[in-house]
Parts: sequence; C-alpha cells; structure tokens
Amino acid sequence: QVQLVESGGGLVQAGGSLRLSCAASGSTVSGRPMAWYRQAPGKARDMVASIATGGSAIYADSVKGRFTISRDNAKNTVYLQMNSLKPEDTATYYCNGASPFNGWGPGTQVTVSS
Repeated sequence: QVQLVESGGGLVQAGGSLRLSCAASGSTVSGRPMAWYRQAPGKARDMVASIATGGSAIYADSVKGRFTISRDNAKNTVYLQMNSLKPEDTATYYCNGASPFNGWGPGTQVTVSS
C-alpha cells in the first residue's frame, strides 16, 4: 500500500512559478511510471505530465515547454515544476501512477490570477 501526499500549491500571479511535490510512503514508487493530473471545476480530470521509471517524460500540449516533471527515487518523491503559469492552469492537482494505482486524495490547489 502506497500513500501519496501532494503539496506546494498556492495562489500566484500569471507568469509566476510553483513547485508541487508528491511524497510517497509505505512502499517505493521507483518502479512505477508516475504522473500529475489536474481537474478544474466542471471539467474532467486530465493527465498533465507523466514520467517513466528511467526519467523520460511526456507532457500535455497545454503545458509543454512550461512544466517539468521529475522524480527523486532516493526521496520517493515526484515533483512538478510549473513556470509561466496562466489562469487556465487553475485547478486541483493530483499525483498518482500513470496508470492509477491509488484512490484520489485531496490534491493541492493551484490558483493563477490575472
């Protein structure tokens, strides 16, 4: 059983940056492809970025060039660096497996003002 805790969200102005963290505990996630997802009110939950066990990453077109996903296996943690934020990025952000293996937690809220 793996527990995932997201943190790092907040309120920023357009053009600002945030770094989200997903701390895993209970079991290692080093052997699992991981991903960040987001969901805005009234919209579906969509995958934003995924990272393979070796570190290669894939991004949604809407965030490509602005967001960077990374992982630190020694810390059992996955990160999402978010730069050049836009109001359209406002959402609740969640981490999970690229093929989800956990239930969805509360996530962390990101709000981008203009």
